[in-house]
Amino acid sequence: MANLRDVQHRVVTALQRRVGNPILRRLPTQQLLETVGRMSGQPRITPIGGRLVGKEFWLVSEFGDKSQYIRNIKADNRVRLRLRGHWRTGTAHLLPDDDPRARLQSLPKANSAGVRLLGTDLLTVRIDLD
Repeated sequence: MANLRDVQHRVVTALQRRVGNPILRRLPTQQLLETVGRMSGQPRITPIGGRLVGKEFWLVSEFGDKSQYIRNIKADNRVRLRLRGHWRTGTAHLLPDDDPRARLQSLPKANSAGVRLLGTDLLTVRIDLD
């Protein structure tokens, strides 16, 4: 039997995939993460929220290992980011020892509030830009 966290994950990701992400991908100012599909080998683009600090981009995944883009990063951590309308390459690092709730305090407030509210398995990600 599914627990509340599993149900929440399924509902939120279904809404993101069918409603939110298709709209957000089209916004020219939206930050996007491109990973390589671990099964297909095809580019996979996910709207994200985070903050650039020097040559590092920080974000918190709301569903951790359940997120498809996190699974893709585990298979191939080379990624691309669209920041301020320009694509940049980098290497993603999953940081399970980082405190994601504390990290959210330093990231954009609106996105962080959504991640805190909807997330079930928070995971910090740092992308070192080339």
